Amino acid sequence: MKQALLNFLFSLIAFSIAYSIALLTGLQLIQQAVLIAFLIQWLLFIPAFFFQTEKFYDLTGSATYIFIVSYISIQSYSAINFNIGSIVLASFIILWATRLGSFLFTRIKKSGEDKRFKSIKPSLTRFFMAWTLQGMWVSLCSMCALTAIASKNGVIQNGSFYIGMLVFISGFVLEIIADWQKSTFRKNPENKDQFISHGLWYYSRHPNYFGEIILWLGISIMSFSSLSSWQYITLISPFFTYILLVYISGVRILEISGMEKWGHLENYQEYIRTTSSLFPYFKLSENKKSTLFDQ
Repeated sequence: MKQALLNFLFSLIAFSIAYSIALLTGLQLIQQAVLIAFLIQWLLFIPAFFFQTEKFYDLTGSATYIFIVSYISIQSYSAINFNIGSIVLASFIILWATRLGSFLFTRIKKSGEDKRFKSIKPSLTRFFMAWTLQGMWVSLCSMCALTAIASKNGVIQNGSFYIGMLVFISGFVLEIIADWQKSTFRKNPENKDQFISHGLWYYSRHPNYFGEIILWLGISIMSFSSLSSWQYITLISPFFTYILLVYISGVRILEISGMEKWGHLENYQEYIRTTSSLFPYFKLSENKKSTLFDQ
């Protein structure tokens, strides 16, 4: 009972943080978008818990990004003051969400389950908290872009905007290549029960997450010049992404899983010792040779 109350409290805190930042933007449209993002998660939590499935969890998150970015863009559109910067920024997020959502949905469809939810699904409050945290993820990551698009003059196109574009593209490409390399590695029957340590994975143990952080940094840079006053707090996006991926979801869970699977292997221990957990760096080794984009 105590744990259930704590789970509900954490869910309430997650919503409160996201909605409080939305209030600080001073834009009613952003507040509406945050409410919509959470409502989508809570509504779809009901069938997910009833059928005890997490198969459409990631797909829902991506679809929510697409919906609220489209909602803000449509509501802010003006034929008189056509803003190409707003269209580009919205398109980048929609492109990323479409790619990631389809990739994750295909992966879970093949594997049959997402092991992260194995112990969470049976608990109503824990599973509800997971869906609420997804609402927080969507809201906080996209809010700087949503605020920029919804601002009076839309997204300002200047030096920062174009630098942000390059940063986003770099992160997006890194994420795609890393996911492709790992998927290709797993498709090979000879690699069953093995870990990947070549290509981008030679320079980082989690290059896909590094790309994710970089692309949200790019979104923040693109949005920066369009913000004012308390709206700058929405630039929390890449920092929140870093905390989420490193300490809450991705890296932490995968590192524990990796040690359970391969911790007894000397080559895995060597890989852990010589390879950065997140930020890529070039290693000098006589025994290992790799090119950046090999399979």
